[in-house]
Amino acid sequence: MSFTLYPLRKSRLQRSELAVPGSNPTMIEKALTSAADYVFLDCEDAVAPPDKEQARKNIIQALNDLDWRGAGKTVSVRINGLDTHYCYRDVVDIVEQAGSKLDTILIPKVGVPAVVYAIESFVSQIEEAKGLTNKIGTEALIETPLGMANVEAIAAAPSRLEAMHFGVADYAAFNKARTVVIGGLNPDYPGDQWHFALSRMTVACRAYGLRPIDGPFGDFSDPAGYTAGAKRAAALGIEGKWAIHPSQIELANEVFSPTAQEVSRAERIIEALKEAEAQGKGAASLDGKMIDAASEKMARNLIATAAAIKAGAAARS
Repeated sequence: MSFTLYPLRKSRLQRSELAVPGSNPTMIEKALTSAADYVFLDCEDAVAPPDKEQARKNIIQALNDLDWRGAGKTVSVRINGLDTHYCYRDVVDIVEQAGSKLDTILIPKVGVPAVVYAIESFVSQIEEAKGLTNKIGTEALIETPLGMANVEAIAAAPSRLEAMHFGVADYAAFNKARTVVIGGLNPDYPGDQWHFALSRMTVACRAYGLRPIDGPFGDFSDPAGYTAGAKRAAALGIEGKWAIHPSQIELANEVFSPTAQEVSRAERIIEALKEAEAQGKGAASLDGKMIDAASEKMARNLIATAAAIKAGAAARS
């Protein structure tokens, strides 16, 4: 085994991530009582330019007035990009006025590590100036060819970074992909045209201790399409997926939750390997299949996810 290993920087349950426009206070309040693990309040694409300032104010009020942690939610804010004049005010106003209630900042269109560095430099200064005791994490939205070309460098850079998200809509637009459905498949392509991007981002995340998260599926009238995409992502090792509509929350939660049968088998794998070890063996047979140390790692991953889900459910009850 390599001596160079990067442990997971931060473990958070993130099966479903509900996207909520900051310009809609009613939707923000409904998000609090939803079944989503994660909620991100949006300052960016879901908010029209004339509404940006009010959306920021709404988000600050919602962070301060609503008990997100008591509801078992992780709460994030997607700021506007560094290429806009809204960005600095998003960071300064939100972190200064509601930073103690904020878990992470989602940074859009991250193309190079310096983008994360720039945002985090402001956050660090504000935390110190305001005496904030919680350390706000960052998450990178990989949605440009430049970001994907530099995904390993972004993941490896020392930072507060906890997760990477695949932003399929802008990624498709920047690459001039032949599609008009956000996250949908092109029937003329022999397979899943997002597979390479998702796989590359996932490998970069796992190499450097980040959580990989899949982005949106635009056709919320197609639950089968959403579920199929989530299953493909889960098969690669991705931990969760965005929900741009409340109807997608339960779909994501179901796909990214281990079944009772999977958990039971994981527990049996660990028990069988313990018995094998007591007999001086490094491998064992279970249900006619060979299992070894790698099997134990996979089993413990499943059990840890199931425990996190159980803890999250307890917090919401």
